[in-house]
Amino acid sequence: MLSLRLLFPSFLVKQTLPSPPNAFPFRKCCSFLTTLQRNPRNFPSSMSTTIDEIQPPVDNFDILSPRLHQDTAPFLGVEDALMGFIFGKRKATEVAHLVWRNLLCKGDAVVDATCGNGQDTLALLKMVADESGNGCVYGMDIQNSALENTSSLLDVIANPNERKLVKLFPLCHSRMEDVVPEGTSVRLVAFNLGYLPGGDKSIITTSKTTLPALQAASRILGSGGLISILVYVGHPGGRDELETVQAFASGLSVETWVCCKFEMLNRPTGPVLILLSKK
Repeated sequence: MLSLRLLFPSFLVKQTLPSPPNAFPFRKCCSFLTTLQRNPRNFPSSMSTTIDEIQPPVDNFDILSPRLHQDTAPFLGVEDALMGFIFGKRKATEVAHLVWRNLLCKGDAVVDATCGNGQDTLALLKMVADESGNGCVYGMDIQNSALENTSSLLDVIANPNERKLVKLFPLCHSRMEDVVPEGTSVRLVAFNLGYLPGGDKSIITTSKTTLPALQAASRILGSGGLISILVYVGHPGGRDELETVQAFASGLSVETWVCCKFEMLNRPTGPVLILLSKK
């Protein structure tokens, strides 16, 4: 169900081995490997240095800007979470958060389409808030109790400057275009579909509103952005909603979108993570 080659391109620089003394500088190395992936014929036949020999020291990753991470190795740092998910040691939510962290930069605008108890809202805020007061999280939920829980969590953990960057709206996620200012380039839209943990389980997200919400998300998302959808299927209606999400993803143009899914095949009630990346 999941293509590891999609998540880990051939030019992804390894972190497990130390760099030899004659290794290329890191920025030159990444540029070289990217060029090699695009056109292998550019690799000189007389060159004896192997790709494994021109990797940078591990410590260099700590000083890279997020944008350089994104341009050279978009999913750098997700390896442990992915392997943990494959072997049942990590949750789909952990994979989602690590993907977000590798995508987002300080100052980005994001949407939490289903605030719930505020855990995703808080995680997104910490990823995009900067010291200059840039970055914005637009949070939505139809249940006042969900927004109250989210607001209380933010009041306790976020500092006052961060707290100002979160805008909460008691609206259905299908109306996200009503709250995100026109012209805003949204970097990430996150969905956590199902019911409010600890709340009224009869109130659930449904295909009737989720489908137009996904359509709206695809319109406001900027190039290079991501729609992250965690679908809980262990309740009545959950499986139908998953089918709606999958049908939407399957209908997106391959010229513009890359779509993948994380699913435990022998755990039919386990949550399913779907990631839709806009080129």
